Amino acid sequence: MATTSVNDFEILYSRDQIAQRVAELGAQVTRDLNGEKLVMVGVLKGAAPFLADLSRHIEADATFDFVATSSYGHGRQSSGAVKLIKDLDHPIEGKNVLIVEDILDTGLTLSYLRKLFLQQKPKSLRIATLLDKPSRRLEKIEADYIGFSIPNLFVIGYGMDYAEHYRNLPDIRLMPPDHPE
Repeated sequence: MATTSVNDFEILYSRDQIAQRVAELGAQVTRDLNGEKLVMVGVLKGAAPFLADLSRHIEADATFDFVATSSYGHGRQSSGAVKLIKDLDHPIEGKNVLIVEDILDTGLTLSYLRKLFLQQKPKSLRIATLLDKPSRRLEKIEADYIGFSIPNLFVIGYGMDYAEHYRNLPDIRLMPPDHPE
């Protein structure tokens, strides 16, 4: 019986492709900020690598904060209910805020966070997502900065996981549909 190695999982975007696109997004955010300060809010856990890399390409006085939500549990499908597990540590009123997310899928999480953050009256609120999966959208929401648009595929790596595994892969890979759960 042959075993499947993670190295056998097809690469959708290589680390070099990701690095190039993240640099381009950082330059775009820098231009849009026009010298103003920024609060980058990473959505844990998946966005951590993207936030770290993106921040190094943004030429601005930037601080980090993090939120944690849950909508997936340990499976491949969203439960449909978003729960806030960790809130912001600092107020964002009057500040330029960039929500940094690994993947914009159904839109439930980002819609929830956008509504929550807008109640705090930030100066501006934008969204950066590494991956956008518009075919799965349930909520009407778009990101301001998109790394790559992808079809309805289950991906792992570069922060994205399957049941907390594979986040550390440097490339974004396709999770085989027949992979044992």
